[in-house]
Amino acid sequence: MKKVSVLRRAKRQESFVKKLFLVFSLLSIFTTLGIIFILVFQALGFFRKVSIVEFLTSTKWTPLFYEKHFGILPLLTGTVLITVIAILVAAPLGILTALFLSEYASPRVRRMVKPVLEILAGVPTVVYGYFALLFVTPLLRRFIPSIAGFNALSPGIVMGIMILPLVASLSEDAMQAVPLSLREGGYALGATKFEVAIQIVLPAAFSGITASLVLAVSRAVGETMLVTIAAGQMPQFTFNPLVPIETMTAFIAQISMGDTPTGSLEYQTIFAVGLVLFLLTFLLNLLARKLRERFRERYQ
Repeated sequence: MKKVSVLRRAKRQESFVKKLFLVFSLLSIFTTLGIIFILVFQALGFFRKVSIVEFLTSTKWTPLFYEKHFGILPLLTGTVLITVIAILVAAPLGILTALFLSEYASPRVRRMVKPVLEILAGVPTVVYGYFALLFVTPLLRRFIPSIAGFNALSPGIVMGIMILPLVASLSEDAMQAVPLSLREGGYALGATKFEVAIQIVLPAAFSGITASLVLAVSRAVGETMLVTIAAGQMPQFTFNPLVPIETMTAFIAQISMGDTPTGSLEYQTIFAVGLVLFLLTFLLNLLARKLRERFRERYQ
């Protein structure tokens, strides 16, 4: 009887834990649905007054001016420009760091380097913003005198440093998951350590590496404080990284400061921009998932 009682108690506990996990899962789902509902509902109010064609095709964004234009392309190009610069910095440095940690570093060195990368990931973004504005931009001006005080190049470089731990950590995890037998097979065929790392480990970990890059892009697209401080608030349809620009997140932060009346057309622009930002990051996360599934290596 005692054994039966213990089994019943264990089943009740297991049932309770399952229901608790279900509640947490449903809570995250309903939170996401609530965010989507608010964005769509408020954005529909904006699009009742502004043509969606103008919103998607116009190259002027001046919702706070007397002569109002609502073309999101300047914000979109500013976001893309900084993100591209960031990933050009983070991708090679992050992958090389991951290769070093996975294939060359001793366990002791790995234990020392990984916490340093985590410290970089934990630095507040506002600190990165002032670092870009007060240190990187004056440094770049020594080599590029024509660069403006607010520009896309400086925050793009610093953002690349900021997302580097994400690329390095996830890529290193993907490389560590490659079976040792593949490496030993390469050595048995006479390959050097460098050839094994580049021609065997790197292709085998491709799915994890690409997923880390796409997630890093999503992180860069959604960054707010760094670009608000260092990139400026001048929406321009340009791909010149030396001039001031404005990103979608920086515009949302600008409107959210409280100077714009709630319920006005200017206020509703943040939901239209937020909806575009949400769709962009959502598509990037779907892309990361598809790439991970498409190129995943399965080992016995």
